[in-house]
Amino acid sequence: MQAPTARPVKANAFRAYRTFDEDGKIVSRFVDMTVDELDPGDVVVRTKYSTINYKDALSHNGTGKIMRRFPTNAGIDMSGTVETSGDPRWKPGDKVIVHAYDFGVAHDGGYAELVRVPGDWVVRRPDAMSAFDAMAIGTAGFTAAQAVALMEHNGLKPANGPVAVTGATGGVGSVAIEILARRGYEVVAFTGKAEESGYLKSLGAHDVRLRQDIDLTKIRPLDKALWAGAVDNLGGPLLAWLLSTSRIAGTVTSIGLAADYKLPTTVMPFILRGVALLGVDSANAPMALRQSLWDRLAVEWRPDKVHDSVRTIDFDDLPSHFEAYLKGLVRGRTVVRIGADSHP
Repeated sequence: MQAPTARPVKANAFRAYRTFDEDGKIVSRFVDMTVDELDPGDVVVRTKYSTINYKDALSHNGTGKIMRRFPTNAGIDMSGTVETSGDPRWKPGDKVIVHAYDFGVAHDGGYAELVRVPGDWVVRRPDAMSAFDAMAIGTAGFTAAQAVALMEHNGLKPANGPVAVTGATGGVGSVAIEILARRGYEVVAFTGKAEESGYLKSLGAHDVRLRQDIDLTKIRPLDKALWAGAVDNLGGPLLAWLLSTSRIAGTVTSIGLAADYKLPTTVMPFILRGVALLGVDSANAPMALRQSLWDRLAVEWRPDKVHDSVRTIDFDDLPSHFEAYLKGLVRGRTVVRIGADSHP
């Protein structure tokens, strides 16, 4: 019997988890690639860690229409070290983070041992932040920090009153709770998982409420004023309820649409209580803000409790973890070890 033919290996090849559209069916698999096959960019970075965000799970096998071009390497964030650079701002050995823009959506992303991106997309990793630390926070944690900064820019202070966080056990929710609690806010966490109450209180939540206890079929245009601020990951009726129960000059940030992209609300909260509904778009945040938030996340806003509860998986095991995200079974953050198992 003839021995099976070994799969040819490309010279200077590296591994990537690549998503394809095959006659209308979206599939993802590991492939061997070379740098020349990556999307164009001035900077090549060797990946140490990536992470799993809800957006990554949605793009996997086409569950959500996240990817805008095929084939594309998945993964909307990564941390690592610059290998080569044609951009004078970056040199080999620089420790960096890449996330947002079209990364992992319409440009080859972080689920690869090497990435190549425009120099304008690269964030300098703070000295106090390891590659692992960066992805323990990831896009989800960055988005949470952006939401807090945006609310405070619009007048939110601890003295204003309690702040609600929905989707509280997820990556955005977990980091938002810890940052807000560290800054002295009274945080009320909303979850559909009664068993996670202890976890949420360990992050700093003052109170934990079950999402299913709210009757979302009877949302009033204005209801009892409860919240000085809110971080909403769900959208739909729950976001409408948060708006109707916001205090005068309340600030509500909209981050996700895990429940629904539609918003069944009225103008009443806006014109009678001056509530501000603030959209959080981490993909297009200006670089100055991006660098500033990462610098804060490295030290004063560092979410130590979320960091300490992170789960780390190997690159090979990545495909088996998406389904849990889609089913809402994951809490906190998942880091994907792609390069050498060292944190610098």
